[in-house]
Amino acid sequence: MAANNSSEAPIPPLEEAGGEGVKHEAEAEADGKGKAPAQAQAASTTTMLHRSGSRPQLDLSGAAIHGTLEDRNPTILLPNQSDDISHLALDIGGSLIKLVYFSRHADQSTEDKRKLSTKKRLEIFTGARRSYPVLGGRLHFVKFETGKLNECLDFISSKQLHRGGVDSPSWRSGAQPDNIVIKATGGGAYKYADLFKERLGVSLEKEDEMDCLVAGSNFLLKAIRHEAFTHMDGQKEYVQIDQNDMFPYLLVNVGSGVSIIKVDGHGKFQRVSGTNVGGGTYWGLGRLMTECKSFDELLELSQRGDNSTIDMLVGDIYGGLDYSKIGLSASTIASSFGKTISDNKELSEYRPEDISLSLLRMISYNIGQISYLNALRYGLKRILFGGFFIRGHAYTMDTISFAVHFWSKGEAKAMFLRHEGFLGALGAFMSYEKHGLDDLSAHHLVERFPMGAPYVGGKIHGPPLGDLNEKISWMEKFVQKGIQITAPVPMGAPATTGMGGFERPTSKGDILRSDASAALNVGVLHLVPSLDVFPLLEDPKTYEPNTIDLDHNEFKYWFTVLSDHLPDLVEKAVASEGGTDDAKRRGDAFAHAFSAHLFRLMEEPAAYGKFGLANLLELREECLREFQFFDAYVSIKQRENEASLAVLPDLLMELDSMDEEARLLALIEGVLAANIFDWGSKACVDLYHQGTIIEIYRMSRKKMQRPWRIDDFDMFKKRMLKKDQPYKKALISVDNSGADVVLGMLPLAREFLRHGIEVVLVANSLPALNDITANELPEIVAEAAKHCGILRKAAEAGGLIVDAMAGIQDDAKDEPVSVPLMVVENGCGSPCIDFRQVSSELAAAAKDADLLILEGMGRALHTNLNARFKCDALKLAMVKNQRLAEKLFNGNIYDCICKFEPVS
Repeated sequence: MAANNSSEAPIPPLEEAGGEGVKHEAEAEADGKGKAPAQAQAASTTTMLHRSGSRPQLDLSGAAIHGTLEDRNPTILLPNQSDDISHLALDIGGSLIKLVYFSRHADQSTEDKRKLSTKKRLEIFTGARRSYPVLGGRLHFVKFETGKLNECLDFISSKQLHRGGVDSPSWRSGAQPDNIVIKATGGGAYKYADLFKERLGVSLEKEDEMDCLVAGSNFLLKAIRHEAFTHMDGQKEYVQIDQNDMFPYLLVNVGSGVSIIKVDGHGKFQRVSGTNVGGGTYWGLGRLMTECKSFDELLELSQRGDNSTIDMLVGDIYGGLDYSKIGLSASTIASSFGKTISDNKELSEYRPEDISLSLLRMISYNIGQISYLNALRYGLKRILFGGFFIRGHAYTMDTISFAVHFWSKGEAKAMFLRHEGFLGALGAFMSYEKHGLDDLSAHHLVERFPMGAPYVGGKIHGPPLGDLNEKISWMEKFVQKGIQITAPVPMGAPATTGMGGFERPTSKGDILRSDASAALNVGVLHLVPSLDVFPLLEDPKTYEPNTIDLDHNEFKYWFTVLSDHLPDLVEKAVASEGGTDDAKRRGDAFAHAFSAHLFRLMEEPAAYGKFGLANLLELREECLREFQFFDAYVSIKQRENEASLAVLPDLLMELDSMDEEARLLALIEGVLAANIFDWGSKACVDLYHQGTIIEIYRMSRKKMQRPWRIDDFDMFKKRMLKKDQPYKKALISVDNSGADVVLGMLPLAREFLRHGIEVVLVANSLPALNDITANELPEIVAEAAKHCGILRKAAEAGGLIVDAMAGIQDDAKDEPVSVPLMVVENGCGSPCIDFRQVSSELAAAAKDADLLILEGMGRALHTNLNARFKCDALKLAMVKNQRLAEKLFNGNIYDCICKFEPVS
């Protein structure tokens, strides 16, 4: 990674989802009281004293309750509390400096009456999770070469990371506190301590390197779902480690030397072995024997090497034959560099490529063998490798994996960590202990993909981009302003050469995926303590949201689909921002960055973790938000909502004229017909030019005649038309704006309300294509309620009318006049949904629900088609993609599913 900002002038912080600088609640409270600058400086200075790493030190002066009397456990603001020193930790090694730093989330906690009413009804209380709050925010991972330490210092200074960032209390108050302490580990924490003090005015508090390595490793294995992976024959496969079966394991840290650590639990470990033959050996000998100027250059040479010119193989001894009696093939390395004994050549006569490969194999094999022998000694089957030597290099990982597999006869596994280069820095960051990270589980952490264009060997993938908008921070995203973006290098199979007892591992191409690119595989970790596992999942451990995994052929198809859709998406996104020159430039930047990610995934499908179609669609939405396009379809949604609401009264009148059985069928047909209004489907977008909303809706209704491709309607009807109340509470997950929600889902919800069933409409937290959001839905419900007494009474009971209509009413009533109709957010901003990570609001609403309805391709087909729940589930969708229809049930485009799954 390269940093191109050498100025110490402050710059705005990167905001993943906000754009403007973030203001913490405590800061806003302090500013609102008009604290004098001198007082602010004094208060800030008192909080800069050195704190023990064992417990958080809180400044309770000026503490005040933030919230209303409706909150049982309101938030307590600490206006004089500074979080400055715990926002940055470093691991300063001999070759690389690794930074982990924290930035706050934008404050999106505007508490309108509807939200407060929802919290009260669902009994969602703040502060109930842990004894002290976890700050919502992001963990960023950045690397610098140690030789470019000044660039690292400039980066820290420009973002004021040593003072908690440019949104911190001390920075905003203008205070210049003394005695700032930041955590650091690695040899450089001692070597460069004086330079940090001189340049930044901070003291480095040294943390034990082994403690940090283990703490970082344990945290990653616990908190990130797709962190550990195996690497054999060039194939990366992610391993989900059961939290109850995590220990013991062997952690092999391969830096300049090798430390082998037996990890028995959190804070329980011992260094059981090691070797002085490690990355330093490879780089030191390579530097002496070749003209390489860097570690990466030496690794790149190995990609083109043939070690059979240097290593003595079994076949060289036995006339090209195997030594089959003891199981050695002719390609087994009998002696590394052994052939040079009898060659009578000078060093200059050997190819540097062959020397590099022979060195790499010799050291990697020995590391793998020594690690396995230690695992065997302690009866361990799981060996995790990390450290500077690995660096995400495919060939190195393959070599170590083959060695472990060979010597263990397949019984032991070599595994690697995506964040392996940041173990020490992450462990140092956790040593502050005030973030409460130990309490977080996998569902509290959302890894967002790195949005800067990928690059290999210092060159960025994708078409030329040119000058970039200064408002976009590229430094963290591993993109330099003005660098030429080039298409990815095709990857071909290398020539086969002799290898120590194994076939040569697959090597990915002639150009090394360098450490800079390996860093691209590490996204920003969003800490969201308000996320929960959906409580109605039948078995969260076996739950897999993606219906279809993206193999190479499948991804090639979706690569084409998403690429073809990109120009239209960019056009809509730019229009949503008024079509300004700034919006056009950001639109171009988004198109290039997203295209680059598609190329990257074509090259290596597992680059960003285990990837399904849901993840790919989420990547697109995250990329849009990264380039400040927060709702690309906002004008389209507004237009379609208005048009659909205009015809809703006539539809309700028509439905009311039917008997109960006919009405239920018409409602399900209406949901399926209205689901055609999907701007994510090219086939459906083409239909939009053929008529008005109501004309297309009626045309779609004619296609909805039974039988459907999956048709469980009769089973659902039998359950719904029971004499006694069929359900008590239904969760209805809605999809698209316009006709889909207004003419499809609202009439269905109304039918449930008519039966006395409480209804919770579940909508996206953030925009995705033309999907309706939880912020938009109350206004639509309120408009619909103007023409329907059932909806009006239920909306009043659920608190939706309070702030969605012109008349603000007090929702405190003795008894509701109807079962409530409520709206909750699902915690995501994607066309799909992963029920392992939903909002606490949705989790609370689901606890007593006995029916779940999932509607739309994203939530009921691309994801969750095969998911099982603890309550009855109804899955409704129109298939708007021919390939998907064929793969799922050998069907056709516009086929529909009505899949009813009673709880077992």
